[in-house]
Amino acid sequence: MAALPPDPTLDELREAIAPLIAANAAFDGWTPAAAHAAAGTLGVDPGMADLCFPGGAMEMIDAWFAHIDRAMLEKLPADALAAMKIRERIAALVEARLALAAPHRESLRRALAILAMPQNAVRAARLGWRAADAMWRAAGDTATDYNHYTKRGILAGVYAATVAVFVQDDSEGHAETRAFLARRIDGIMRFEKAKGRLTGQGTHRPSLSRFIGRLRYPAV
Repeated sequence: MAALPPDPTLDELREAIAPLIAANAAFDGWTPAAAHAAAGTLGVDPGMADLCFPGGAMEMIDAWFAHIDRAMLEKLPADALAAMKIRERIAALVEARLALAAPHRESLRRALAILAMPQNAVRAARLGWRAADAMWRAAGDTATDYNHYTKRGILAGVYAATVAVFVQDDSEGHAETRAFLARRIDGIMRFEKAKGRLTGQGTHRPSLSRFIGRLRYPAV
């Protein structure tokens, strides 16, 4: 557990408290009680947890997932991924995320139940997109045209389905989850190859989506 800096900001407190909430949420749920216990572990006034997460459970879950985003990149830096093929990078990144969540699988299950509530659908979709974007960027993807969106949309769906299998998987070493993920990544790669053949036929055609992508990420 990283030590807090002197006089931490709310953002620094949020980052430090979020993974500790996950450690308590298996018993207390994603509730103020879990947040207060997490703050107490850090020696922080429990009331500060309320200031860090005024939006309640969804903000706590959001912060934990952001923590997993950062921890994933620390666990698999660019030099560790460089020697892998693209499918191996994506598999490694998804598996890294699952490994980071594994000690708190019950908390993850409870988080998924909250994300599945109709009122949280938009926020849940954004979190899925953010995770997929983080993985594709870590894998070295630089697409700025419609591929940017299709890759992330597909991976977000694959990741969500894999997490749903993972929280129910009691096989040794989560073998069932790994097999499920491998099959889904095979599907992604087949889709990318088929898409490449189709789009290659129209390489010289003007592309509105490519133009919009360049506006979003200007060439340097």
